Amino acid sequence: MSELTRIPAPDGVAAAAQYSHVVMGTGRFVAIAGQLALDEQGKLVGEGDPAAQARQVFENLRRCLAAAGATFDDVVKLTYFVTDMAHMPAIRAARAEHIPDDRLPAASAVRVAGLVGPEFLMEVEAFAVVAE
Repeated sequence: MSELTRIPAPDGVAAAAQYSHVVMGTGRFVAIAGQLALDEQGKLVGEGDPAAQARQVFENLRRCLAAAGATFDDVVKLTYFVTDMAHMPAIRAARAEHIPDDRLPAASAVRVAGLVGPEFLMEVEAFAVVAE
């Protein structure tokens, strides 16, 4: 059994201290969670523009996976925590750019209410199993 390892935020992704971004790997299992619609300085990208925010989320998720030695092909579950389900088309479009053929049937969306902040997508959570 390998030890749990925290992987620092990769280049181009805001540092973990600025938001709840965490990447952990145990050799074969990777967990990523956080508000990934942020630029390197920790500022929200494209405020009021769901498409720009969704693109940033998936680009940052790709970078985090790469830092953990994983790709979108390794992802087994993906969950979005959103403030407005009307933004799901923008999320699906951005996802399709990175994950062809929408091959993640386990992806799900959870609507969250009463959260302060302008973000349409409050958080994303991904779990991956890295092939040996």
